[in-house]
Amino acid sequence: MIMVFLTSPQFVIENELGGVLITGKHLRSFNNYKERMDEIDRNLKIPLFTALDQEGGIVNRLASFSDNWRHTPSALEMRRMDTTQIRTLAKKIGRALKDIRINMNLAPVLDPSKDHRGTNSFMEESRRSWGNDTTNAYKIRAFVHGMRDNGVICVSKHFPGYDAWTNSDLQIAISASPKEKIEQNISFFKTLSKDIPVTMMSSVHFLRISSRPAVFDANIVKMARKNSPDMVMLTDDLWGTSLRAWASGKTQISPRKTYPDKDFKRLVTAIIDAGNDILMISYTSKAKDMLNIMMELSDKSSKYKKRIEESAARILKLKYKAGILKL
Repeated sequence: MIMVFLTSPQFVIENELGGVLITGKHLRSFNNYKERMDEIDRNLKIPLFTALDQEGGIVNRLASFSDNWRHTPSALEMRRMDTTQIRTLAKKIGRALKDIRINMNLAPVLDPSKDHRGTNSFMEESRRSWGNDTTNAYKIRAFVHGMRDNGVICVSKHFPGYDAWTNSDLQIAISASPKEKIEQNISFFKTLSKDIPVTMMSSVHFLRISSRPAVFDANIVKMARKNSPDMVMLTDDLWGTSLRAWASGKTQISPRKTYPDKDFKRLVTAIIDAGNDILMISYTSKAKDMLNIMMELSDKSSKYKKRIEESAARILKLKYKAGILKL
């Protein structure tokens, strides 16, 4: 249930982690990256999800691996292509990802291209959005299926539709979108729920439907899973300022190294309570704390034991269906 930025093989193996996030920095030192992955593969009982952000455009990790990928089209450009072009491109990208041991792509972005006022959203201005409604769903399927042709799982993000103008990794992000606009944004995720097996939850606080950031709200997580019970729910970075501030009950929080243990426990517990499956964090050493918190919850309460086992089962089922875990 824990995904961290790729670190030492020893740390991944000792803690039996479930996934690692690969960045451009890892790929720039490819020989070192390959050695790490080889050691992990030899020693880890259950193979990892190896995840990477390869949306295209400005979010393009393959560019760090090879200049040949520097001009990969953005979502805005891809949605103007026909399905044959999209699937051919996605297959080519998927093959490149498979060659470097990536089996999960944190894409496509299903966040709306228009905010509730009808102006271009942050994701549209960044050329990351696939559109404002379900009109382009068939084109996204071409992208997803092209990836799947090479064994790469796609992840839709960021449910229920990121339409804030602030970066939730750096500050508290709030959306005042009315319920009707949020429901429109959700329809994109709903339409593609049978095609994309993993959904990343948003860290944005949607004021009109919740008292907390979406990733902490069990009702919003249930919405994401409504049409696909096996949907695996993935958090964004749990070390993001927005989430840590909410867990602390403050608008400003302590520096990274002094974040209180009790607040971190509250954060992890809230994430489990909401029904999330994979907990992603950029502060890698915190994985040990996360593991201990989950073990403590499981030992003390049959409710939490069942809740955690449900997530583990969904994750293992997906790894098996995707050919990552072989029995």
